[in-house]
Amino acid sequence: MPQLQKSTQTSLSEINMVPFIDVVLVLLIIFMITAPILQSGIEVDVPKTHTVKEINEERLVVTMDKNQLIYLGNDPVNIHQLVDKIRKRQKHENDSVFLRADESIPFGAFCTVIDALRTGGINNISIVTQPISDRSR
Repeated sequence: MPQLQKSTQTSLSEINMVPFIDVVLVLLIIFMITAPILQSGIEVDVPKTHTVKEINEERLVVTMDKNQLIYLGNDPVNIHQLVDKIRKRQKHENDSVFLRADESIPFGAFCTVIDALRTGGINNISIVTQPISDRSR
């Protein structure tokens, strides 16, 4: 019995895109979930108030955490170098600075940071608070 020789001389010249698309979509979902978490990397429980003004502008943020450590953005900063580093990052002379402070820190430590900013010539300071949610409505 003669054997039939079966050979295919065609090669696959196309790349299968389905696994690539699957990986890209999974990465997109991961980044969409983690992006809001990365915006403020320092854990701070800001005080709650009734009057809250939402501002959408990009501003410098000074943060004091529960351990009274001071951060400019997400970078730890010594209070004596705070004004110099703010001046380097400011785009305009009169740019406002957000001050986020944990509600459990002593008022004296909070005032020390405000005094350091004002002594350095930064007078436009906005204090970050969180709105009180009215569940009784």
